[in-house]
Amino acid sequence: MNKKLNTLDASMLVMGSMIGSGIFLVSSEVARSVGSPIYWIGTWLLTAFLTITGAYAYGKLSSVFPKTGGQYIYLKESYNPLTGFLFGWTTFLVIQTGTIAAVAVAFARYAGFIFPGILNDTPLVGDFITTQQILAASLIALLTYINSRGVQFASLVQNIFTITKIGAIIILIIIGLYVGIANEWIHFEGFFAAPFTVEKNASHAIGGWELISLFGVAMIGPLFSSSAWNNVTFASADFEDPKKTIAKGLVYGSALVCLLYLLTNMAYLSILPLKGEADGINSYARGIMFATQDRLGAAALETVLGGIGALVMAVFIMISTFGCNNGIILAGGRLFQAMANDRLFFKKAAETNDKDVPVYSLGIQGLWAILLCFSGSYGALLDFTVFAILIFYFLTVASVFKTRIMQNELPLLQKLLFSGYLILLVGIAGNLLWVKTLSSSIGLGIVLLGIPFYFVMKKTQSN
Repeated sequence: MNKKLNTLDASMLVMGSMIGSGIFLVSSEVARSVGSPIYWIGTWLLTAFLTITGAYAYGKLSSVFPKTGGQYIYLKESYNPLTGFLFGWTTFLVIQTGTIAAVAVAFARYAGFIFPGILNDTPLVGDFITTQQILAASLIALLTYINSRGVQFASLVQNIFTITKIGAIIILIIIGLYVGIANEWIHFEGFFAAPFTVEKNASHAIGGWELISLFGVAMIGPLFSSSAWNNVTFASADFEDPKKTIAKGLVYGSALVCLLYLLTNMAYLSILPLKGEADGINSYARGIMFATQDRLGAAALETVLGGIGALVMAVFIMISTFGCNNGIILAGGRLFQAMANDRLFFKKAAETNDKDVPVYSLGIQGLWAILLCFSGSYGALLDFTVFAILIFYFLTVASVFKTRIMQNELPLLQKLLFSGYLILLVGIAGNLLWVKTLSSSIGLGIVLLGIPFYFVMKKTQSN
């Protein structure tokens, strides 16, 4: 019998799945949106609140439904099988597999920074297939194979890479704080400066509703950099005493990552000014706002260490994305296995090998993710699902108010906490629907498109 995973493994899976390439990239876009350090760091503080509160709510649900499938099971039992299927449908179509593809391509692009002559985005066949895409697909295939060898082996790989990338982030934080002390925190002097936004290299002051709206849009990057913590719930049955292990792993892991993200951003501001010049002659002159291709992590280390800094950061991000994808692949296979057990996914996906691993589910997930690597559309697909993901977060956390599910009514403080979470989520989703109407509508459309497929799948698999 295969040994079950413990709380430490759960925390490592949460952290490993959360930390990818986002923390090294998205802060530049946030800076251009809100323009002031206090609002810039505010997006990460609010994201931390939403992430940890959401993880706490999911932990409570995991104690009630300690089964493989996690969030899918929560939605199915709290509402109906259709709601659970729509979550699984959207997750398979774009959220999980699209994220796997995007992270794999990020790995390949930074590998191309180290080996530009071999790994680049020059098409090999017409306008299609690049060596970077081939490497990304190979990475997905390798990690799918690693996960097929058993959860203990996959967990060992996950823990090694998670410890390595956390160590790399801590080194970046230490370097940043050292520079901040040496420079007497010069970049923090305008911490409460008036906010402004940058569009096409032109800036203007913002306030009132425009500030609130742009603040909400700016949170997209931090929210996605802090996502995937829910993946650990998909693999609940692989953990010992999942009623306690998953809940602790969710809260401990997500809280530690949020703390690391806050400190990393403080390190960035210690090294670079928030405001910079788009045509600056070097990384310092471009600042946080205009880091080359938004590669802020590389810009920070390049400022301190010179040319070697960008190379070091490329290696850091390759380590980070490798570990991130391993955790996402491990968890996703369990979700589709649970759906197959309910006859709402391909029948083969329910089967396991001699190591109790759903190899067919992993294979189907890996194959679709590889196809998305070559489609070139995974980035757009992820944009389309922003609104959809918020819908499922809302529905899942709202279910903790159901006494039928939780058995007992929530204490007053928890009611206030989760109510605040839901109100903020509605505000962010409503703002996205207003500002990014097309992408949000397409995201909602992807969810609704699953309704006819639900009935087709139900009828086909039953027969």
